[in-house]
Amino acid sequence: MPSLKDLRNRINSVKSTQKITSAMKMVAASKLRRAQAQAEAARPYAERMERMLGALATSVAGSPSAPKLLVGTGKDQVHLVIPVTADRGLAGAFNASIGRATRTLVRQLEAQGKTVKLLPVGRKGRDYLKRELASRIIGDISYAGKRRLEFADAEAIAARATALVESGEVDVVTIVYNRFRSVIAQIVTEQQLVPAPVAEQTAEAAGGAAYDFEPDEETILARLLPQNLSVQIFRALLESAAGEHGARMTAMDNATRNAGDMIKRLTLNYNRARQANITRELIEIISGAEAI
Repeated sequence: MPSLKDLRNRINSVKSTQKITSAMKMVAASKLRRAQAQAEAARPYAERMERMLGALATSVAGSPSAPKLLVGTGKDQVHLVIPVTADRGLAGAFNASIGRATRTLVRQLEAQGKTVKLLPVGRKGRDYLKRELASRIIGDISYAGKRRLEFADAEAIAARATALVESGEVDVVTIVYNRFRSVIAQIVTEQQLVPAPVAEQTAEAAGGAAYDFEPDEETILARLLPQNLSVQIFRALLESAAGEHGARMTAMDNATRNAGDMIKRLTLNYNRARQANITRELIEIISGAEAI
């Protein structure tokens, strides 16, 4: 049985840990509001961009001169997967869920005879995937120490993916990220970026409107497709950032409450051990007095 000193040290240690987890919870909560607002503000723009792209792409999807970002390279052999995780841990299953989803996706593609390349965003995702899929990693991106994500960060990732597609090294690009739903729920999302998913649009879906494009559709797509790729990646980064803060807030709240429960149990054990020592000492004193 541990001594009273050991129990006191354990109680003090758990109290120190509780202070840290409580502080981390408050920090995550303060960051969550801004990150959530940014993620929610980016959704309508990204969705509208996809609809606009669909309207433009419908008439040129079958053209031999259609941009590669729209129709791909014409093959489906080499896949680039971009898993988005955090640079820090202590966020529950936030990072591990993306790692597991990416690993499952890679196994499925390779079972179909495809070649997979990985470009992880975030140190936690890189470290997780290195354990089993190190040979597929062609690079990694980290934003450790960066206070705020910017659109230029998404543009850099988009430029890297675009270069691989244009050079023919990659046929399909997919991003895997946690979509923010609530503080306690993040949804693992797999979104194909290249070839751009084009939904069939009818006149009724478009509100019966007909559009004349100036300049022509292909010229507009040449400018719009890279922009759309950056927008979709930026949206994924913002969704992931909001989900990270929400997951960390929940994890630290649970850790703080668990530390409180542990302190109560340790305090009870300490009081019982202290009472047992006092009782034993009294018995020894009384026994000694009676023996005299």
